[in-house]
Amino acid sequence: MSDADLLYTDTEEDLRDSVRRLLADRCPPETVVTAYDASPADFSGAWKSMATELGLAGLLVPEALGGAGASAREAAVVMEEIGRAAAPVPFLSSAVLATVALLTAGETHTLSALASGAVTGALAVPLSTGPGRVTPGVRAGEDGLTGRVTSVAGGHEAEVLVVPVAGAEGLELHTVSRSAAGLTVTPLVSLDMTRPLADLDFAGVTSTRVDSGNAEAAVRSALLCGAALLASEQTGVAQWCLDTTLAYVKDRKQFGRAIGSFQALKHRLADLWLEVSSASAAARYAADTYARGDADAEIAATLAQAYCSGVAVHAAEECIQLHGGIGMTWEYPAHLYLKRAKSDQLAFGTAYQHRARLAELIDLPNT
Repeated sequence: MSDADLLYTDTEEDLRDSVRRLLADRCPPETVVTAYDASPADFSGAWKSMATELGLAGLLVPEALGGAGASAREAAVVMEEIGRAAAPVPFLSSAVLATVALLTAGETHTLSALASGAVTGALAVPLSTGPGRVTPGVRAGEDGLTGRVTSVAGGHEAEVLVVPVAGAEGLELHTVSRSAAGLTVTPLVSLDMTRPLADLDFAGVTSTRVDSGNAEAAVRSALLCGAALLASEQTGVAQWCLDTTLAYVKDRKQFGRAIGSFQALKHRLADLWLEVSSASAAARYAADTYARGDADAEIAATLAQAYCSGVAVHAAEECIQLHGGIGMTWEYPAHLYLKRAKSDQLAFGTAYQHRARLAELIDLPNT
């Protein structure tokens, strides 16, 4: 195995610039905040541009299958920028979770469609699914798939669902069309409406099995990749909060002085800078080890999730507090980042669950 490299390449920085420009144009804060309105803005155009113009839908798909042939390192850069913009795009649910599950299972037809951006997919598991916990809520029977899966990220906007199924001989992986008879998709009102969730009900739904006995490995790989890359989104959220707060305290004046010159605030922001820098390193290491297929990939992803989720929440809380009254307003975008951070804190398991899993992975005695 090669040594870890946490530095960004020129290609990765160019990718970052392209994604940042597109999101600044298509997902500015004043538009993103409408996700909480009765008539939210339509963000499908932003995702279509990311998927097709930038080729991000197939970032993790080999070139032979119509993708970009990139790795988790490049996907992590995209996730950082999505976090920085709190962008309501289904990159995580479609280009990561659904894509990695199909890729690991060996499916090619749906995978190529996802890579081209022609369709959007979602992995039918609760977003809160923790490490090592693959419990299918759907069963295969003579009449098709039956069961229920709650709180699926991207479930409402996905045209293809990748569904873990309890079969006669163990876990199976099936694909289901969004328009299939017997499938009911119910959008949910959630804390973070920039990553919408939906409940899925299956009543005799026709499906296509796509695995070859490796469904459990496919789902676990998708969840591991999702957890590793979510840490990069969390650092993107935290970095925006830190940068925005620093700019504000340098400009906001009280008693004739910029409030950033007050020693108490200096100490709080210095501590926050250290937390965000540490989280960035942990997230980068998680993406790099996954990209290289390193033996420590699960340890790195679990460590990153145990740490980065709390840092994102703390950064968002400090951002709102140190902005004073304006930070509490609906018009100011700080609440978008707190909601994304709190939602991410529960995704793929809580920090407590990841610490417990980390103890198992490194054989730490439970005393």
